[in-house]
Amino acid sequence: MADRLEIVFAPLSAHWSAAAALLVAQGLGLAGSAKEANQRSGGAIERAAAAGDFTGKAKTTIELLAPPKLDCSRLILVGAGKPDELKDSDWINIGGQALVQLAGRKGEAASLVAEVAGVTGAKAAAEIAADLALGALLRSYRFRKYLTKQAANGDGEGAPSTLARLTIHCADPAAAESAFERRRALANGIFLARDLVNEPANVLGPVEFAERAAALSRAGLEVEVLDVDAMQALKMAALLGVGQGSVRPSRLVVMQWHGAKSKRARPLCFVGKGVVFDTGGISIKPAAGMEDMKGDMGGAACVTGLMLALAERKAPVHAVGLIGLVENMPSGNAQRPGDIVTSMSGQTIEVLNTDAEGRLVLADVLWYAQERFKPRFIVDLATLTGAIMVALGKEYAGLFSNDDKLAADLFEAGEATGEKVWRMPLAKAYDKLIDSKNADMKNIGGRFGGAITAAQFIQRFIRSTPWAHLDVAGVAMDSNRNDISQGWASGWGVRLLDRLVADKYERGEK
Repeated sequence: MADRLEIVFAPLSAHWSAAAALLVAQGLGLAGSAKEANQRSGGAIERAAAAGDFTGKAKTTIELLAPPKLDCSRLILVGAGKPDELKDSDWINIGGQALVQLAGRKGEAASLVAEVAGVTGAKAAAEIAADLALGALLRSYRFRKYLTKQAANGDGEGAPSTLARLTIHCADPAAAESAFERRRALANGIFLARDLVNEPANVLGPVEFAERAAALSRAGLEVEVLDVDAMQALKMAALLGVGQGSVRPSRLVVMQWHGAKSKRARPLCFVGKGVVFDTGGISIKPAAGMEDMKGDMGGAACVTGLMLALAERKAPVHAVGLIGLVENMPSGNAQRPGDIVTSMSGQTIEVLNTDAEGRLVLADVLWYAQERFKPRFIVDLATLTGAIMVALGKEYAGLFSNDDKLAADLFEAGEATGEKVWRMPLAKAYDKLIDSKNADMKNIGGRFGGAITAAQFIQRFIRSTPWAHLDVAGVAMDSNRNDISQGWASGWGVRLLDRLVADKYERGEK
């Protein structure tokens, strides 16, 4: 099959594929074309629904085999719940639910009829069709690059390999296709982020990651790659100290999207932690589960995917994405516990634990971002602490911010997309825990409040810029599976930040 599920839009009157899905609204029953299909089948659809106690409740399905006088050999009814209660993210999830049902049997093509009783207005119908398509596309993702023998029934990570084409039947295919273009760009960004996190560290080192980011210039991004010599000239000793134990040289990548009409528009800035593999350094981690540390660059993956999405959909903003790429390894040249380094800001840091390395990377990248770009705001993302998972599990990312409006905007975007954040405290009482008697600060704050003291550390490298820190350790890798993500890497954050940009900043840039 092709690497990517093909999505096409067709009229409601078109013939369905051998496998087809109809959406049923709870309490409202079948919509127009589904009603017609029920009549052609002699009422078989309604009888099957009644026999299976199917009412259209959300997250329920029922399957009919060989329904009489219909084109399809398999017809699946998918519960849509109550349409007037559904948000955009709910329609996306329904698309994912429908896809997995349609892909449950062998077949290269399937149909999804995007017509729901109770939905009125051509624009609303087109947007819903596009959301359903996005959900199906995201659910179809699989990372099978290194499988030489692919199972006939799939690998549990997305749809089986036989489904290659999904046709979305809707009232206005052209309007739905137009609405889907933005979502297609978003899916491309999410898939890029997932691919980066899924790649093994022997394939994706700092240099290779930087090369993949540089290749995004094809989408219209302006990309710069700073090597070790350039970072030494900038006095980025905090970042470089993390990578000095590895034979693979560190990199800093700057990606810019110039979409604003005004060349003087201050940029929106996104910063990602990119530790391509984290052994813990000299403060080495336990062996159990260390293989997961190939995903310790989930923040950088999100920023890279976001920048691709903004470029492909030609967002009318000036956006900058910066990623600090390092590998944290133990060696004779590795940073030692007790070392003191001087960051780009001039502040000194006593490194008491070399496994608290991500904040050292962010310290220099954040300072550089402010010095060079003077941004309207900065959002950084990092798989920073296990402590945030103790506090929030894998349902929410931890949000720390010095700006109430930015925090509120991120929370609102999280509620809209389902990539949810929960605000955590910042306070001087916590700040004191990272004071050091030997340097300006130390990189750990003790046993308690680990996610908070990590954020307090990062805040010391923020001037007056509105700033938010997202600790994504629980959501970017090995996160909870859901209707649109069944893999180890979720691509978390791309939809959240794209929504933040679209809702709060694009209108002002037009």
